[in-house]
Amino acid sequence: QVQLVESGGGLVQAGGSLRVSCAASGRTFGSYVMGWFRQAPGKEREFVAAISSGARPYYADSVKGRFTISRDNAKNATYLQMNSLKSEDTAVYYCAAYRGSYYYTARSFDYWGQGTQVTVSS
Repeated sequence: QVQLVESGGGLVQAGGSLRVSCAASGRTFGSYVMGWFRQAPGKEREFVAAISSGARPYYADSVKGRFTISRDNAKNATYLQMNSLKSEDTAVYYCAAYRGSYYYTARSFDYWGQGTQVTVSS
């Protein structure tokens, strides 16, 4: 089992940057695929990015070229660097994980954090 805690959310102007972090418990962090999802008010939760245990990244089309997912297995952490932020990026961002090597589908994730709010002002 793994517990996830997000941090780093906040208020940023459109065009700005922000990095959110996810700290994971457990000694087998390197065996997990990590992901980021977001949920805006009145909308369903959507996939943002994932990173395999071997650090291969995957992105939703809406964030490709603007967001970068990374992981540091020594620190049991994963990060989402968000650049060129837009008002439509405003959402609660959730960290997620599942035990595996490769990312296949957003439905695979079975561990979730509590979320961190990201607000982009226009």
